[in-house]
Amino acid sequence: MRIISGKYKSRRFEIPKSFKARPTTDFAKENLFNIIVNQFDLEGTNALDLFAGTGSISFELLSRGCKKVVCVEKEAAHYAFIIKVKTELKNEDLITIKGDVFRFIESCKQSFDFIFADPPYALKNLNRIPEMVFSNDLLKTGGVFVMEHPKEYDFSTLPYFSQKRVYGAVNFSFFRKLETENEKLKTKS
Repeated sequence: MRIISGKYKSRRFEIPKSFKARPTTDFAKENLFNIIVNQFDLEGTNALDLFAGTGSISFELLSRGCKKVVCVEKEAAHYAFIIKVKTELKNEDLITIKGDVFRFIESCKQSFDFIFADPPYALKNLNRIPEMVFSNDLLKTGGVFVMEHPKEYDFSTLPYFSQKRVYGAVNFSFFRKLETENEKLKTKS
């Protein structure tokens, strides 16, 4: 796992071969963050990483200036790896939660400027995640939510949908919670 940019740029961490996680490829991650930083200022924001896996996105967000990142990961080995990297980076701005993402979403009482979700592609309730994020008011007004998913899913009819990008087998759907309908129309054009 490599951190692409920011204060931890070029830091590498060896992921155990036994991991079940499918980390976002460097190519897809680099393109994802090119889009994000051109549309949204991460500096000083609060972010949420759902289905954190290796923590790659969480560490990239911290490296690029997020004030606080909450990451949620259920798998014990993945969670332990995230803690190991957090300790090596000596960064206390990462809040790690070992638990089920769906339970976390339903019980979370805070909202975030940026949310990233990368569920396992075979997850039974994958299609419910965007609706749950919005119905539980996890995204602040002006915030961005990015959902990584397989090509079979189309979220373009959902509220706040802004765009979809495809990088090989990796699909990202972007949602932007804007203040007014006029702003929403400006973003789509």
